Amino acid sequence: MKNGRRSNSIGGVAMLLGASMIWGVSFAAQSAGMEYVGPFTFTVVRSLIAALGLGICALAFDRLGLSPKGGDRKRLWRGGILLGVILFAGTNLQQIGIQYTSVGKAGFITSLYILFVPAFGLLIGRRAHPMLWVCVLLASVGLYFLSIQGDFSIGKGDLLVLGCALVYAVHILVIDHYAPFVDVVRLNCIQFAVTGLLSIGPMALYEEPSAGAILQAWLPLLYAGLLAGCCSYTMQVFAQRSVEPTTASLLLSPEAMFSALAGWMLLGQTLSSRELLGCAFVFIAVVCSQLPWRRIFGGRAADGAPALRPEEANAPEA
Repeated sequence: MKNGRRSNSIGGVAMLLGASMIWGVSFAAQSAGMEYVGPFTFTVVRSLIAALGLGICALAFDRLGLSPKGGDRKRLWRGGILLGVILFAGTNLQQIGIQYTSVGKAGFITSLYILFVPAFGLLIGRRAHPMLWVCVLLASVGLYFLSIQGDFSIGKGDLLVLGCALVYAVHILVIDHYAPFVDVVRLNCIQFAVTGLLSIGPMALYEEPSAGAILQAWLPLLYAGLLAGCCSYTMQVFAQRSVEPTTASLLLSPEAMFSALAGWMLLGQTLSSRELLGCAFVFIAVVCSQLPWRRIFGGRAADGAPALRPEEANAPEA
């Protein structure tokens, strides 16, 4: 590692930890915003804000000469639209689910997508290290303590957020297919725009949005759109230039912990001792799933299970 790259990694570590905190707090912002607007309305506004912000970033990167040259524009639009459709499903499942569960639980259950990615990867011929299945077992135990009640039933909100985690896993695998060939900032801009536009239909059918209610929710919407959807993504892009991917994944994994802390500090939500035990199992499973087991036991690195947020997972590797 060259000296310049090593010195830059300090800033990269700080940016990744900052992004992790912003994304964790965004669960609280999503919950707070729905005191004024419905879940589909929230998704529409935050997604279009994020698309606008990323569009501005793309133009700024063009002016500064930071945008990649060339690229397949047809593939960019095809991938952006497909990813937008998938993100539409995942985002709204999470947004609706948060109405029926705590933000802390939602954060930890959502983080399970990191484990679902390599599991789904088996379907397309990607082998995972055996230690990953130990992590899956730990996560399953954690999910039991977090969500399964005494009569072996699972809460509606927990089930919806679990569905979100499954969709996000598919989303990351699709991103992995398109990202190497396109401008990732523009790809995210398109997918957020598609997510917002698709959410207009169910918003009109099931909700009665008003300008007044949206203005009342301006702070959570701006936070979720600009900070969580745009700024954190940009921070992560630059950080990945000086921090290698496995380390980046580990630095992003505290997102679930930050979501629980935000729910407690900002919304007064608490977790029972049983739920805290479940959080501990999930957190350990998520962190362990990102350790370079093939390097630890010898052999080449794992076959690639990206552990980044769905909308963030397509950043260039260091």
